[in-house]
Amino acid sequence: MEKNKIKTRFKARIRKNRRIINKQLSNFFDWVKGAELVSLKECSTVEDPVRPELDNVFRTSYGRKIYGVKYKNEIHAIMCFAFTNKIPKTVKELDYLSKDAFLQSALRDQKVGQIAIAYTVWSKKKGGGKLIVKEVFKMIKKSNHLNRLVTLSPLTEMATKFHLRNKAKLISVNETTQNFEYTK
Repeated sequence: MEKNKIKTRFKARIRKNRRIINKQLSNFFDWVKGAELVSLKECSTVEDPVRPELDNVFRTSYGRKIYGVKYKNEIHAIMCFAFTNKIPKTVKELDYLSKDAFLQSALRDQKVGQIAIAYTVWSKKKGGGKLIVKEVFKMIKKSNHLNRLVTLSPLTEMATKFHLRNKAKLISVNETTQNFEYTK
């Protein structure tokens, strides 16, 4: 009889703990539902694990943009991107191509480039990187002049795993970078 009591208590404790864990897990990602994509004037470049050497002037000049995922007045993920008409293989080429697209847009309709090049993305909270990629991709699909979201990523295992996990396709491996494209 004593054995049955222990067994029953043990099973009850497992059920209770399972409920607690499931509740905590759902609360863990609740922030994602209330988050919104916002345009930023600047970001803390020292927090950027990918390209901390690029200052805010670079990130915001020639039509380049910084976007963040905001939840309860706090930024949880950041993505910086430039607009070009060709896919760059280096940051220097990104600089040149985004300037070129910007100057071409001044002569036309003020719509800079047809390709959004994400050259850095980072998250301060679990799930933020995936969320910002998804939200920026939605924004690009709604735009009239942008037709592609391509990355200029470092040649690291972490970058490769991140983009492949988020359903991007590897389209080019360069000397110091790699390009992934988000299509769905």
